[in-house]
Amino acid sequence: MPTPEHNYRLFETLQVRPLALSPDGKMLFAVNTPDNRLEMFRVHGKKRSKLKAMGSVSVGMEPVSVAVRNQHEVWVVNHLSDSVSIIRLDGRHGQARVVRTLHVGDEPRDIVFGGPDGNLAFITTAHRGQNTGDDPDLHNPATGRADVWVFDADNLGSAAGGERLNKLVLFADTPRALAVSADGSRVYAAPFYSGNRTTVASKEAVATVYADRVDPTNPFFFFENDGSRQPLTSRVVKYKAGADGSYHWYDDQGTNFDAWVRVQLPDYDVFTIDATQYPPQQIQAQTYPHVGTTLFNMAVNPVNGKVYISNTDANNDVRFEGHNPGMGVTSVRGEIVDSRITVLDPATGAMQYNDLNPHIIDGEGEGDLSLAFPQDMAVSADGAKLMVVAQGSGKLAIYDTADLEGGSITANANNQISLSAGGPSGVVYNDKTGQAYVMTRFDNGISVVDVAGRKEVAHTTLYNPEPEHIIAGRRFLYDARYTSANGTQACASCHVGGDMDHLSWDLGNPGGGPLPITRNGEPEGIFTFIPEIIISLLPTAAPLFDAFLPVKGPMTTQSLRGLANHGAMHWRGDRNGAIQQDGTPYLDDSGNPVVSAQPDSGMFNEFLAFSSFNVAFPGLVGRDDMLTEAEMSAFTRFALELMYPPNPIRALDNSLSPIEAMGEAIYHQKMPQLDEDGIPVLDENGNMVMTELPVDRLHNCNGCHTYDPQGNLGFTDKPGFFGTSGRLSFENLPMVFKVAHFRNMYQKVGMFASSPDSNRTLTPSPQINPSIPAVRGYGFQPDGAVGSVEHHLTGQVFVKNMNFSNPIGPNPGGLPTFKLDEFGEPLPIPDPAGFQARRALSAYLFAFDSNFKPIVGQQVTYTRQAGGDAGDRIGLMASRAAMGECDLVAKANLLGRERGFIYESGLYRSDSSLFPPLTPAQLLSLATSDRHAITFTCVPVGTGYRIAIDRNADGVADGDERFGSRWQ
Repeated sequence: MPTPEHNYRLFETLQVRPLALSPDGKMLFAVNTPDNRLEMFRVHGKKRSKLKAMGSVSVGMEPVSVAVRNQHEVWVVNHLSDSVSIIRLDGRHGQARVVRTLHVGDEPRDIVFGGPDGNLAFITTAHRGQNTGDDPDLHNPATGRADVWVFDADNLGSAAGGERLNKLVLFADTPRALAVSADGSRVYAAPFYSGNRTTVASKEAVATVYADRVDPTNPFFFFENDGSRQPLTSRVVKYKAGADGSYHWYDDQGTNFDAWVRVQLPDYDVFTIDATQYPPQQIQAQTYPHVGTTLFNMAVNPVNGKVYISNTDANNDVRFEGHNPGMGVTSVRGEIVDSRITVLDPATGAMQYNDLNPHIIDGEGEGDLSLAFPQDMAVSADGAKLMVVAQGSGKLAIYDTADLEGGSITANANNQISLSAGGPSGVVYNDKTGQAYVMTRFDNGISVVDVAGRKEVAHTTLYNPEPEHIIAGRRFLYDARYTSANGTQACASCHVGGDMDHLSWDLGNPGGGPLPITRNGEPEGIFTFIPEIIISLLPTAAPLFDAFLPVKGPMTTQSLRGLANHGAMHWRGDRNGAIQQDGTPYLDDSGNPVVSAQPDSGMFNEFLAFSSFNVAFPGLVGRDDMLTEAEMSAFTRFALELMYPPNPIRALDNSLSPIEAMGEAIYHQKMPQLDEDGIPVLDENGNMVMTELPVDRLHNCNGCHTYDPQGNLGFTDKPGFFGTSGRLSFENLPMVFKVAHFRNMYQKVGMFASSPDSNRTLTPSPQINPSIPAVRGYGFQPDGAVGSVEHHLTGQVFVKNMNFSNPIGPNPGGLPTFKLDEFGEPLPIPDPAGFQARRALSAYLFAFDSNFKPIVGQQVTYTRQAGGDAGDRIGLMASRAAMGECDLVAKANLLGRERGFIYESGLYRSDSSLFPPLTPAQLLSLATSDRHAITFTCVPVGTGYRIAIDRNADGVADGDERFGSRWQ
């Protein structure tokens, strides 16, 4: 049995709508995200201020939202399982059971019921996922990336995963929030990562616009405003009004970059759906832009119909971090994002923006009054009060809606209720009793709040299977009260939910100094090549190999997921275990500078690398000082547990499509190894020894972007290299970078149009670089300036060249970007084979392998009435479990209680010693009716025993626990 430290995997899924009250207000439903369950409580006592646990029911992995359809049915959205669990409540027996599981798109987040009778279910998902049956349109710039699935709850169809009524595709990126009008006629949907009409102008643009500041002796360098010589980089620009009121793309100096921006950003934020139509349809004329940057939740005033959107608005158009008084430079220190509630009037389209921290001026103000990261909201039945939870402040705040709609809110301690636990994520309100119920994620608990009395009156916690070090370290990601001086910022300002905000930030520090780049180790153990090779070809690049300079230009926010076993951190690798942030080396036990080597020394020590981020608390977040060593250690242990989800593009059986397989072949392309006489080398069996065929003259793709799912196996509980082993590289960019991994490439689709770049040979081509509306302002490469993978692959370094007299050598393994002349030199005529090769490579990268196989999280519910596709899906799940890709568990309500089973060696083992192991046929035969439906789930390897057999890991199977145990 896996130890408690290793029987849990952390995805840090943000809850969206974690609480719901029954129509009569007597039952409270709460998603238990880490335990994959829906918890049920009876609300009782004076003013219904007490909660009595009534049991729980297993749902899918990472449940984030719950909605009550009626007194007898509850729907739960399972984020990692790409599913919705339908739960039937049996009032006579006090039982709850899953009767059906709907299959939806990737990473569903929110759910509401609308329509004339309230029987239409609306669910937000990303525009991808294996359950959709649709093309994810990864190469189609005209398609939105946000889907809303609609089901008729009275007519779900016969397919095992249900049959949707409609799927609405919205022109936005990654949806999250939904809200419904009081009469159910209108449903509002919003993207999560909306953006703020910022993008990146290429370094070529900066070199042209500021030509007088490029170092005439070295084109890699640029003189900044303070006169310092720094790398020539791209620049964040924002589409905004200038002094004359006209809109243009301006940088932080007010310089116009229109000529260098091809992407168009309509920035649509709130979409309106007519729920009176069957099927529901989007009302195109009622689409509202420019609400905020990261949009969390929405609520509708039941009286006047106005829509409230909790959001943060990013200040990424301001350059630099650090506290640099007297240097004449800007800084976002302590002012990274503004926490807001935007009020939308659908009748007029008017917006009212409310900064929740009007008392903070230029980053200064009383932190005790601050509210950070507003999430879920509830509006009173009379429309007069709005309650909102502040995730980063541990508070429930109450506002008069008239003040919000008039833009006259103030920071008032009398309207803020501090909770006994942190990380509040959800709130529901009972108008009859005046009680609010608040989910607190830090302790996986629920607070009962007397709204009129402005006090918490009760608190209870849900069972939490997370190891203690995860619980202890979580607060340092979100807690703005503790990690910033003014109470408004935390790491989660940018690393939303431990992931990304999908923006670029120019967070260099003009007041900082250079950080040496270690050479203490085998050169090709630290770099993907010997640096002197590049320096011999590009002598002006030599200084770039000495140190990371303090001004680094825009770089997209990187996820905190998947850091374990992937080496140095930051795009440049400047947070590492070889060089400390004061520029001195880390020392080994003998007092010598540490040598960088796998699996965990120097550049490859992830614990020291993440611990190096402690300087960001005073330098960026705005804390007075760094965390203590013990606190930073706790944060580091938490962060190194964060994991990427399974790839939603790759087929559930882990196979590749023909075009993905073609891309895989290019990625790993090889050629015979030749001896000094040019004769193929043979192995002991007489077979030719193969070596990599370089795509860039030095390596094939895998030679730098290492794919090895067994990487460091035996040294870590998170083995595998998924695009990088942690080494550094140089690709004619303005500095040395760490080789990037590929586990989240599909998340970056949606920009398509790149800022013109001389290194991209087909930048002028509309086929490769179209000037079109887009849902994102940032794409690929460290700064996000390249709109598509295909455009990136037109870089000069990848161009096929057969001219063996070329000064820098031929590139026979390069991509056939152009037709070749008689000497093998590229002509300015695109080669159609190049388009196919680039499309294949990008398809493979979007389907790139990850720590978890695609089947992980997937579900199906089996009943006697289920169609044959249910059996097919169970067979697929069992076959993948047999391949070691997941643990297959099953849950069923038998003899009035939930029972668990785990699939082992072809049999299903029960959670009770009273049950012998069952064959698959025997288990299915127990599904005599929907009362005894069986739900199968593929869970991460090593977690199945806990999930199916021994929930609390006490060594006693759940079914053998005493009757009345709190686990039942």
